[in-house]
Amino acid sequence: MTLHCEIIAVTPFRQNCTLLWDDETGEAVLTDVGGDVPFVLAEVAKRGLKLTAVWLTHGHLDHAGGVVELLSQYDVPVLGPHEADGFLLEQLPQVTAQYGFPVSPAFEPSRWLQEGDTLAVGNHTFEVLHIPGHTPGHVVFYCKDAELLIAGDVLFYETIGRTDFPRGNHADLIRNIASKLLVLPEHTTVVAGHGRATTIGHEKRHNPFLQG
Repeated sequence: MTLHCEIIAVTPFRQNCTLLWDDETGEAVLTDVGGDVPFVLAEVAKRGLKLTAVWLTHGHLDHAGGVVELLSQYDVPVLGPHEADGFLLEQLPQVTAQYGFPVSPAFEPSRWLQEGDTLAVGNHTFEVLHIPGHTPGHVVFYCKDAELLIAGDVLFYETIGRTDFPRGNHADLIRNIASKLLVLPEHTTVVAGHGRATTIGHEKRHNPFLQG
């Protein structure tokens, strides 16, 4: 019984959409479907997987801009982000047009997520942690058994998420990373929203934003 994780870079912003699946049940979820939906769905299809949900870490266009297109082909629930990011999902038509992305209609997820909620991929359980700062409603997904954290735009290899966007807050971001993420086991793999993966231990030792 193994949880598999395939990172699929999408959109001109090279955002890491992640395909997670349980090899025993064949059930899969996609996180942060920002765009390039035909390419993403082809990755699901070629593995013969059953897509059961979409999970969203936050409402920025490169993470949520492809969701409505995907829903036109797959009737699956959209889980997350936290409802504090509702304003970002409402603004998707204007923001996707502004950045030259395929225009996404506004949408509301099937369920907003909160701290302590649990989600599942087949037999694997993920805990939801609310990490505001990059956006007010940002959540991350942590699977203790698989030693895996889907971190969105909170924590990156030797850096952290930007906080200069509307309703961002640098102090909140640092405090939440320190109190909720750096306490996880050091060997936990961190899949960031962009770029290479890292580990909690590496960031504790080498991330200049998290020292002291």
